[in-house]
Amino acid sequence: MTFDDFHQEARFRAAWEAVGIERAMKYTLFTFGESVLPYYLVCPVSAAEAPVAVTKGEVRITRPMLITPDNARPEFRNFFETDDEEEVVSFMLARTARFSPLKFDNQSGAKRVVSETVEGMVAKLNRQLDEEEEDRVAILTAPVKLGRIAILRYATEQVMRSAPENVQELREKGFLP
Repeated sequence: MTFDDFHQEARFRAAWEAVGIERAMKYTLFTFGESVLPYYLVCPVSAAEAPVAVTKGEVRITRPMLITPDNARPEFRNFFETDDEEEVVSFMLARTARFSPLKFDNQSGAKRVVSETVEGMVAKLNRQLDEEEEDRVAILTAPVKLGRIAILRYATEQVMRSAPENVQELREKGFLP
């Protein structure tokens, strides 16, 4: 491991820890086919507390329908704005997480700027989702320019949280001993 690798890891870890999952979806991902993770992303527009940008989006995670080689890599679409961001995340995921060749596709809507703080907007969204009895929509927060890291963290944590139930379902269907 070189010093540059250490710098990339520290940069990634700081970004990963700076984002928040304020409200997570309570359900596991489907073992077969496609899972949809809808979310609201709340980020300050600048270093000031207000206003904030609110983006509604969803991540679609598709599992391969065929058994693939163990060394096949996951595919991330619409997560990174620059090649540098993608390189850092790919570097870290290769060393810290083991994903089968899942396909992650992030579809974000237009940003809506509101005169609110992050905490105030999160509270409003929580009330709205509670009133609608909506338990499948996440609320994510991130500092300026780290919104996509929040989305990535949410999607990867959902995959990891779902793994035990997905493995059990594969066993029950006879795909695993």
